Amino acid sequence: MSAQQTYASTDLPVSAESANARKRRRRHENLIGYLYLSPWLIGFLIFTFIPIAASFALAFTRYDILGSPKWIGLANFQRMLFKDSRYWQSVRVTFHYVFTAIPLRLIFALIVAMLLNTKRRMIPTYRAMYYAPSIVGGSIAVAVMWGQIFGKTGLVNYILAGLGIQGLVWLSDVRTAIWPLIILAAWQFGSPMLIFLAGLKQIPTELYESAAIDGAGGWSRFLKITLPMLTPVILFNLVMQMISGFLVFSQAFILSNGMGEPMDSLLVYALYLYQQAFVNFKMGYSAAMAWALLLVVAFFTAIVFKSSQYWVFYESEGGE
Repeated sequence: MSAQQTYASTDLPVSAESANARKRRRRHENLIGYLYLSPWLIGFLIFTFIPIAASFALAFTRYDILGSPKWIGLANFQRMLFKDSRYWQSVRVTFHYVFTAIPLRLIFALIVAMLLNTKRRMIPTYRAMYYAPSIVGGSIAVAVMWGQIFGKTGLVNYILAGLGIQGLVWLSDVRTAIWPLIILAAWQFGSPMLIFLAGLKQIPTELYESAAIDGAGGWSRFLKITLPMLTPVILFNLVMQMISGFLVFSQAFILSNGMGEPMDSLLVYALYLYQQAFVNFKMGYSAAMAWALLLVVAFFTAIVFKSSQYWVFYESEGGE
């Protein structure tokens, strides 16, 4: 046997052993990684995946907590679509809220972000002040306060009386009950405002300087530079705020005393779902409502993303 053959024969086991050692090391590293991930994975399975799967199964049953679920197929969805008039009222109220409050919130957020996108003193303080409503606006205390502000003898009617205008019974009139809820949502513009502000700071100042040299005015610079460069941020804010709008609950619950009154004018979707689940104990029907809401939110989100190719501009695409 030659020396070359001897070297080759002794080299093979060494290579195999090193490969096995690398595999063992890789498995050991993966095991450690999964060990660190296990608390999150266990929490996800117990508190997210299993409840989602259970709600999907319950959507096809009649279940009142006290008894056992009874399979009824698509009966819950048929009742929603063809027999439950309050369900469609909750859909109308929710759509009115989402398509009014969310645009107002985004408009106010953009206006304030542009005002704060300046080099002036106290700007960090102003940012914190404007962000504060987003922190406390969803609390029960603020919703209770809002009910007092729009009460018959509240601050809003006091200001209107000072202007010589007769006050309204805001939360007791079907025509006006939704507006305190919408105004409360628009007041909570702090989170999208900060995101808009971050987007504004990413726009190169050279673009504004070049436009100013060419004689472009402030409105023209806003339409031709600011809005196109902000469209990715607008897309993000629009999707996130739209989803949160469909899920509004606590404010409507407080302002309507948990009943959606007057005459279901504040009966938003999540509030009606809550009533079916925890007041009427119709868990199967409420689960079906939850899945219907998921489909509606997914539908509108898909529309926004599909339409974004016509109005969202990315710098990496050269503005195309």
